[in-house]
Amino acid sequence: MRHWLPNALSYQLVWIAAVGGAARGWWWAGPVAFVLFAAWQLPLSRHRRADVLLCVGAMAVGFVVDSIWAGTGLMRFASPVPSTQFAPLWIVALWAGFALTLNHSLAALKPRLLLGTLLGACGGPLAYAIAERAWDAVDLGARPGPALLALAVAWSLVTPLLLVAARRLAPLPGTPR
Repeated sequence: MRHWLPNALSYQLVWIAAVGGAARGWWWAGPVAFVLFAAWQLPLSRHRRADVLLCVGAMAVGFVVDSIWAGTGLMRFASPVPSTQFAPLWIVALWAGFALTLNHSLAALKPRLLLGTLLGACGGPLAYAIAERAWDAVDLGARPGPALLALAVAWSLVTPLLLVAARRLAPLPGTPR
């Protein structure tokens, strides 16, 4: 936990690179930023194995969740590499970057699942709304309400799920798995 602020700021840089890059057609900017974040964070981590497993798991979950949005037309993503029917690589990189915060800047949420649920329900839709309004990296449609509601539900489920996985893979001292 000693690197919580640099971890949080580094994830924000990944988010900006991914979203800003996607808006400009640079689908690769997010994955590159994530690799740089991981190359910095993993050597510092006391929970390298847990962090890697969380990244892989979050990438899988994120690919499924955002592919549902893309496949159903609930939202469209800028720079949709590899396909408009699937989650783009840049957003999958964001999921991996988010996973790298769970044992670091967001570690205090591991025993506080209700707070994590609220963070997911609010923060997930907010991030997508900002990606749409400020960057044009996401299109939530003419009526964004259904997309934002779906995002709130999905993130309110996924965030505590990932926190439970983080807690089991790398428990905080003195907390149960």
